[in-house]
Parts: sequence; structure tokens; C-alpha cells
Amino acid sequence: MPKLGISAAFARYGATLKNPQWSVSAWAPNGNLVVSLWNHHYRKGPSNTMEFSDSVERWSGPGNNEFRRNVDDAFKNEKPVNLVVVSTVEAQRVQAGEDASYIPKDFDAREDLIGEVLSFNGSDYVFQFRKSP
Repeated sequence: MPKLGISAAFARYGATLKNPQWSVSAWAPNGNLVVSLWNHHYRKGPSNTMEFSDSVERWSGPGNNEFRRNVDDAFKNEKPVNLVVVSTVEAQRVQAGEDASYIPKDFDAREDLIGEVLSFNGSDYVFQFRKSP
């Protein structure tokens, strides 16, 4: 299967990134939030769920601001979330807060999952995903 770029991964859900250089979240036409989350932030959740946990304090810029607004909206309004998993062999650079646009990565639209924002306090977040019915 050919590797997807970020725009193509979001397009699988019908979502269009505001700016493919820095956007990491977008709204799909069905009202779902689509987010790209780093594979190395995965943790096994309860009852056959997948969770991704991190903080938005690690990076800055317009993509961060957009992500915060979108996640806050999805959390407060209990909107469903679709997942694009981002993988890199250079996770330490991501964790150090380097500009991820310069880090090699792959994107995978996980169309088999549906999720929610489990918690968001303005900086720390947890998303939880389960198999789509």
C-alpha cells in the first residue's frame, strides 16, 4: 500500500487541512474532528481501546492554536473524533519540540476506529478510540 501524505490521510475522512504545512486537525463534513496523533503517544486503554495522550505545550505556532481550539470544541461538545496516526523513527526530535515539518514521517488514516476527547484541560489531552461499529 502506498504511503499517504497528511492531506491524503485527512481526505479519507473528507476533511481538508487549513494549511498542510502546519495544520494537524480539521473538521470533516459529517461534523467529526479529524486529528493526527503521534504513534509514540499511544497507550493501551481499558476494554480494548486505544488511547493517545500528550500535551500541546511541546510545540507552538498556528497549528498548535488551531489544534487547541478544535480539541476544546470537540471535548466541550462531545464530537466524534477520527484518527490519523503519524509515525516517525525520530520520536526524540518530536518530544524535544523540534519543528515536525522537517521530521520524516508516515501517515495512516485509521478508518476502522472512532473516538472521543476523553479529557482536555487546555494543555494536556487524552483521546480514546475503539473499533467502529
